Amino acid sequence: MAEILEDITAALDGKNGEDIITLNLKDRGGLADAFVLATGNSETHMKTLTETAEEVLERSGRKCRIEGEHSLNWRLIDAGDIVVHVFSHKGRDFYRLERLWEEE
Repeated sequence: MAEILEDITAALDGKNGEDIITLNLKDRGGLADAFVLATGNSETHMKTLTETAEEVLERSGRKCRIEGEHSLNWRLIDAGDIVVHVFSHKGRDFYRLERLWEEE
């Protein structure tokens, strides 16, 4: 799994995604083994980041489901064991997922 996470973060970085982090959730059970979080500067940038992450995941053989495609603040790419969250700056500040998962 480490390789696909590296591929996703590199691809998002290549598209100028900001504040890209990976959260390892494997031992926390439930939702996914890992979250990748990234921030975009505009709706168009968020769309580009979402499409980029989806392409990387699909190349690895994972099926993706995208939620929030029209949201201005948060888009989610669910690939089962990996979930990628693409935020606007406002959405990242509001949802603060990294803080939520750090506190558990």
